[in-house]
Amino acid sequence: MSFADLHIHTYYSDSTSSPQEIVNEAVKNGLSCISITDHDIIEGIIPTQEVARGRSLEVIPGIELSSEFESKDIHILGYFINIQKGPLVEKIESFLEGRVRRMKQMIINLQDVGIKDITFEEASALTKSRALGRAHLAMLLTQKGHVKSFKDAFEKYLAQGRPGYAPKFKQTPFEAIDLIHQSGGLAVMAHPMITQKDELISRMVKYGLDGLEVYYPNCTPVVTGFYEKLAKKHGLLMTGGSDAHGVAKVYTYVGKVAIPYGFVEKMKQKLSHETAL
Repeated sequence: MSFADLHIHTYYSDSTSSPQEIVNEAVKNGLSCISITDHDIIEGIIPTQEVARGRSLEVIPGIELSSEFESKDIHILGYFINIQKGPLVEKIESFLEGRVRRMKQMIINLQDVGIKDITFEEASALTKSRALGRAHLAMLLTQKGHVKSFKDAFEKYLAQGRPGYAPKFKQTPFEAIDLIHQSGGLAVMAHPMITQKDELISRMVKYGLDGLEVYYPNCTPVVTGFYEKLAKKHGLLMTGGSDAHGVAKVYTYVGKVAIPYGFVEKMKQKLSHETAL
Protein backbone atom coordinates (compact mmCIF):
# COMPACT_ATOMS: atom_id res chain seq x y z
CA MET A 1 0.00 0.00 0.00
CA SER A 2 1.17 3.54 -0.79
CA PHE A 3 1.13 6.32 1.80
CA ALA A 4 1.03 10.10 1.77
CA ASP A 5 1.97 12.91 4.17
CA LEU A 6 -0.05 15.98 3.18
CA HIS A 7 1.21 18.60 5.64
CA ILE A 8 4.91 19.49 5.39
CA HIS A 9 6.78 22.79 5.74
CA THR A 10 10.11 23.88 4.25
CA TYR A 11 12.63 26.53 5.18
CA TYR A 12 10.75 28.86 2.85
CA SER A 13 8.39 29.38 5.79
CA ASP A 14 9.00 28.33 9.40
CA SER A 15 10.68 24.94 9.05
CA THR A 16 14.40 24.25 9.24
CA SER A 17 14.24 21.63 6.45
CA SER A 18 15.35 22.10 2.85
CA PRO A 19 13.47 20.50 -0.06
CA GLN A 20 16.35 18.00 -0.39
CA GLU A 21 16.10 17.00 3.27
CA ILE A 22 12.33 16.61 3.03
CA VAL A 23 12.49 14.41 -0.06
CA ASN A 24 15.23 12.27 1.46
CA GLU A 25 13.21 11.78 4.64
CA ALA A 26 10.02 11.03 2.71
CA VAL A 27 11.73 8.36 0.59
CA LYS A 28 13.50 6.91 3.63
CA ASN A 29 10.18 6.60 5.46
CA GLY A 30 8.46 4.86 2.56
CA LEU A 31 6.15 7.62 1.35
CA SER A 32 4.94 7.78 -2.25
CA CYS A 33 3.29 11.19 -1.98
CA ILE A 34 3.81 14.41 -0.01
CA SER A 35 2.40 17.92 -0.10
CA ILE A 36 4.38 21.06 0.61
CA THR A 37 2.08 23.37 2.59
CA ASP A 38 4.16 26.34 3.65
CA HIS A 39 2.49 29.22 5.44
CA ASP A 40 1.11 31.80 2.99
CA ILE A 41 3.81 31.10 0.39
CA ILE A 42 4.44 28.69 -2.50
CA GLU A 43 8.18 29.13 -3.11
CA GLY A 44 9.10 25.72 -1.67
CA ILE A 45 6.92 23.69 -4.03
CA ILE A 46 8.86 23.75 -7.30
CA PRO A 47 12.27 23.14 -5.65
CA THR A 48 10.80 20.10 -3.88
CA GLN A 49 9.23 18.79 -7.08
CA GLU A 50 12.57 19.16 -8.86
CA VAL A 51 14.42 17.23 -6.15
CA ALA A 52 11.73 14.52 -6.15
CA ARG A 53 11.85 14.00 -9.91
CA GLY A 54 12.95 10.47 -10.70
CA ARG A 55 12.52 9.26 -7.11
CA SER A 56 8.96 7.90 -7.37
CA LEU A 57 7.67 10.60 -5.05
CA GLU A 58 4.63 12.68 -5.99
CA VAL A 59 4.68 16.26 -4.69
CA ILE A 60 1.25 17.91 -4.51
CA PRO A 61 1.28 21.71 -4.63
CA GLY A 62 -0.22 23.07 -1.43
CA ILE A 63 -0.36 26.00 0.96
CA GLU A 64 -1.47 26.69 4.52
CA LEU A 65 -3.39 29.96 4.52
CA SER A 66 -3.71 32.05 7.65
CA SER A 67 -7.13 33.38 8.57
CA GLU A 68 -8.94 34.69 11.61
CA PHE A 69 -12.48 34.51 12.91
CA GLU A 70 -13.70 36.04 16.18
CA SER A 71 -10.06 36.65 17.23
CA LYS A 72 -9.20 32.97 16.67
CA ASP A 73 -6.44 31.82 14.30
CA ILE A 74 -7.81 29.34 11.76
CA HIS A 75 -5.58 27.73 9.14
CA ILE A 76 -6.94 26.51 5.82
CA LEU A 77 -4.91 24.06 3.73
CA GLY A 78 -5.15 24.33 -0.03
CA TYR A 79 -4.30 21.33 -2.24
CA PHE A 80 -3.72 21.02 -6.01
CA ILE A 81 -3.58 24.80 -6.30
CA ASN A 82 -2.42 26.62 -9.43
CA ILE A 83 1.01 27.98 -8.53
CA GLN A 84 1.68 29.63 -11.89
CA LYS A 85 -1.06 32.24 -12.03
CA GLY A 86 -4.37 33.26 -10.56
CA PRO A 87 -5.82 35.06 -7.52
CA LEU A 88 -3.78 33.15 -4.94
CA VAL A 89 -0.46 33.87 -6.64
CA GLU A 90 -1.44 37.54 -6.90
CA LYS A 91 -2.35 37.70 -3.21
CA ILE A 92 0.84 36.19 -1.81
CA GLU A 93 2.78 39.46 -1.93
CA SER A 94 0.29 41.12 0.40
CA PHE A 95 0.45 38.07 2.71
CA LEU A 96 4.21 38.42 2.96
CA GLU A 97 4.04 42.15 3.59
CA GLY A 98 1.60 41.44 6.41
CA ARG A 99 3.94 38.88 7.92
CA VAL A 100 6.83 41.37 7.87
CA ARG A 101 4.72 44.02 9.62
CA ARG A 102 3.61 41.48 12.20
CA MET A 103 7.16 40.36 12.95
CA LYS A 104 8.31 43.92 13.49
CA GLN A 105 5.40 44.54 15.88
CA MET A 106 6.07 41.33 17.83
CA ILE A 107 9.71 42.34 18.29
CA ILE A 108 8.53 45.72 19.62
CA ASN A 109 6.13 43.92 21.96
CA LEU A 110 8.97 41.78 23.30
CA GLN A 111 11.12 44.86 23.80
CA ASP A 112 8.31 46.37 25.87
CA VAL A 113 8.59 43.46 28.33
CA GLY A 114 12.37 43.66 28.58
CA ILE A 115 13.58 41.40 25.76
CA LYS A 116 15.75 43.74 23.77
CA ASP A 117 18.33 41.45 22.17
CA ILE A 118 16.23 40.12 19.26
CA THR A 119 16.31 41.96 15.94
CA PHE A 120 14.28 41.81 12.76
CA GLU A 121 17.44 40.94 10.84
CA GLU A 122 18.05 37.89 13.06
CA ALA A 123 14.52 36.64 12.51
CA SER A 124 14.75 37.22 8.76
CA ALA A 125 17.95 35.16 8.59
CA LEU A 126 16.03 32.08 9.75
CA THR A 127 13.93 31.77 6.59
CA LYS A 128 14.60 31.70 2.85
CA SER A 129 11.69 34.09 2.21
CA ARG A 130 9.65 36.79 3.90
CA ALA A 131 7.20 34.26 5.34
CA LEU A 132 8.18 35.21 8.88
CA GLY A 133 6.30 33.67 11.78
CA ARG A 134 6.18 33.10 15.50
CA ALA A 135 8.30 29.97 15.14
CA HIS A 136 11.26 32.12 14.16
CA LEU A 137 10.88 34.20 17.31
CA ALA A 138 10.50 31.04 19.37
CA MET A 139 13.83 29.78 18.01
CA LEU A 140 15.55 33.04 18.94
CA LEU A 141 13.97 33.20 22.38
CA THR A 142 15.23 29.68 23.04
CA GLN A 143 18.70 30.27 21.60
CA LYS A 144 19.19 33.40 23.68
CA GLY A 145 18.10 31.71 26.91
CA HIS A 146 14.88 33.65 27.55
CA VAL A 147 12.95 30.36 27.61
CA LYS A 148 13.89 26.72 27.95
CA SER A 149 12.05 25.41 24.92
CA PHE A 150 10.05 26.18 21.79
CA LYS A 151 6.88 25.33 23.69
CA ASP A 152 7.80 27.65 26.57
CA ALA A 153 8.30 30.49 24.10
CA PHE A 154 4.72 30.21 22.92
CA GLU A 155 3.23 29.70 26.37
CA LYS A 156 5.09 32.63 27.91
CA TYR A 157 5.35 35.13 25.05
CA LEU A 158 3.90 34.21 21.65
CA ALA A 159 0.49 32.56 22.03
CA GLN A 160 -2.66 34.63 21.65
CA GLY A 161 -3.07 36.78 24.74
CA ARG A 162 0.61 36.65 25.66
CA PRO A 163 2.77 39.82 25.66
CA GLY A 164 4.68 39.21 22.43
CA TYR A 165 1.68 38.29 20.30
CA ALA A 166 0.47 40.42 17.40
CA PRO A 167 -2.37 39.53 15.00
CA LYS A 168 -1.78 38.62 11.36
CA PHE A 169 -3.29 40.32 8.34
CA LYS A 170 -7.06 40.15 8.32
CA GLN A 171 -8.58 37.34 6.25
CA THR A 172 -11.57 35.22 7.21
CA PRO A 173 -11.58 31.44 6.69
CA PHE A 174 -14.40 31.96 4.19
CA GLU A 175 -12.17 34.26 2.14
CA ALA A 176 -9.36 31.69 2.34
CA ILE A 177 -11.66 28.93 1.10
CA ASP A 178 -12.80 31.12 -1.77
CA LEU A 179 -9.23 32.03 -2.70
CA ILE A 180 -8.22 28.35 -2.84
CA HIS A 181 -11.24 27.49 -5.00
CA GLN A 182 -10.49 30.38 -7.37
CA SER A 183 -7.02 28.85 -7.75
CA GLY A 184 -8.41 25.45 -8.73
CA GLY A 185 -7.73 23.76 -5.39
CA LEU A 186 -9.41 21.94 -2.54
CA ALA A 187 -9.86 23.69 0.83
CA VAL A 188 -9.25 21.70 4.02
CA MET A 189 -9.43 22.91 7.62
CA ALA A 190 -6.04 22.31 9.24
CA HIS A 191 -5.66 20.56 12.62
CA PRO A 192 -9.21 21.20 13.96
CA MET A 193 -8.25 19.45 17.21
CA ILE A 194 -5.78 22.29 17.87
CA THR A 195 -7.90 25.12 16.50
CA GLN A 196 -10.84 24.11 18.72
CA LYS A 197 -13.43 25.95 16.67
CA ASP A 198 -15.63 22.99 15.75
CA GLU A 199 -18.79 25.08 15.83
CA LEU A 200 -17.51 26.92 12.76
CA ILE A 201 -17.12 23.79 10.64
CA SER A 202 -20.77 23.59 9.54
CA ARG A 203 -20.66 27.23 8.42
CA MET A 204 -17.48 26.59 6.44
CA VAL A 205 -19.08 23.52 4.85
CA LYS A 206 -21.93 25.71 3.56
CA TYR A 207 -19.27 28.03 2.16
CA GLY A 208 -17.57 25.19 0.29
CA LEU A 209 -15.06 23.61 2.69
CA ASP A 210 -13.88 20.38 1.06
CA GLY A 211 -12.22 18.50 3.90
CA LEU A 212 -10.91 18.15 7.44
CA GLU A 213 -7.39 17.29 8.52
CA VAL A 214 -8.45 14.32 10.62
CA TYR A 215 -5.09 12.59 11.06
CA TYR A 216 -2.53 14.65 12.98
CA PRO A 217 0.55 13.88 15.13
CA ASN A 218 0.18 12.63 18.68
CA CYS A 219 -3.62 12.55 18.74
CA THR A 220 -5.43 9.88 20.70
CA PRO A 221 -7.68 7.40 18.87
CA VAL A 222 -10.65 9.06 20.60
CA VAL A 223 -9.79 12.47 19.13
CA THR A 224 -9.11 11.05 15.68
CA GLY A 225 -12.34 9.06 15.80
CA PHE A 226 -14.31 12.18 16.73
CA TYR A 227 -13.07 14.05 13.65
CA GLU A 228 -13.58 11.03 11.41
CA LYS A 229 -17.25 11.04 12.44
CA LEU A 230 -17.49 14.81 12.00
CA ALA A 231 -16.02 14.60 8.49
CA LYS A 232 -18.44 11.82 7.54
CA LYS A 233 -21.37 13.76 9.01
CA HIS A 234 -20.64 16.72 6.73
CA GLY A 235 -19.55 14.68 3.71
CA LEU A 236 -16.01 16.04 3.89
CA LEU A 237 -12.78 14.59 2.55
CA MET A 238 -10.41 13.32 5.23
CA THR A 239 -6.74 14.25 5.03
CA GLY A 240 -3.74 14.03 7.31
CA GLY A 241 -0.10 14.83 7.70
CA SER A 242 2.83 15.28 10.02
CA ASP A 243 2.97 19.10 10.09
CA ALA A 244 6.73 18.55 9.98
CA HIS A 245 8.89 21.63 10.59
CA GLY A 246 12.35 20.07 10.81
CA VAL A 247 13.98 20.58 14.21
CA ALA A 248 11.62 23.49 14.93
CA LYS A 249 9.03 20.91 16.03
CA VAL A 250 10.75 18.00 17.71
CA TYR A 251 7.57 16.01 18.32
CA THR A 252 7.00 15.24 14.64
CA TYR A 253 8.82 14.46 11.39
CA VAL A 254 8.07 13.74 7.74
CA GLY A 255 5.97 10.60 7.62
CA LYS A 256 5.07 10.48 11.30
CA VAL A 257 1.47 10.72 10.12
CA ALA A 258 0.92 8.94 6.81
CA ILE A 259 -2.47 8.26 5.26
CA PRO A 260 -3.30 5.64 2.62
CA TYR A 261 -2.93 6.97 -0.92
CA GLY A 262 -6.60 6.16 -1.42
CA PHE A 263 -7.38 9.42 0.42
CA VAL A 264 -5.41 11.32 -2.24
CA GLU A 265 -7.31 9.49 -4.97
CA LYS A 266 -10.59 10.65 -3.43
CA MET A 267 -9.30 14.22 -3.49
CA LYS A 268 -8.42 13.89 -7.17
CA GLN A 269 -11.85 12.38 -7.91
CA LYS A 270 -13.57 15.35 -6.28
CA LEU A 271 -11.47 17.77 -8.29
CA SER A 272 -12.19 15.90 -11.53
CA HIS A 273 -15.92 15.93 -10.78
CA GLU A 274 -15.94 19.67 -10.06
CA THR A 275 -13.91 20.41 -13.20
CA ALA A 276 -16.39 18.43 -15.27
CA LEU A 277 -19.37 20.41 -13.96
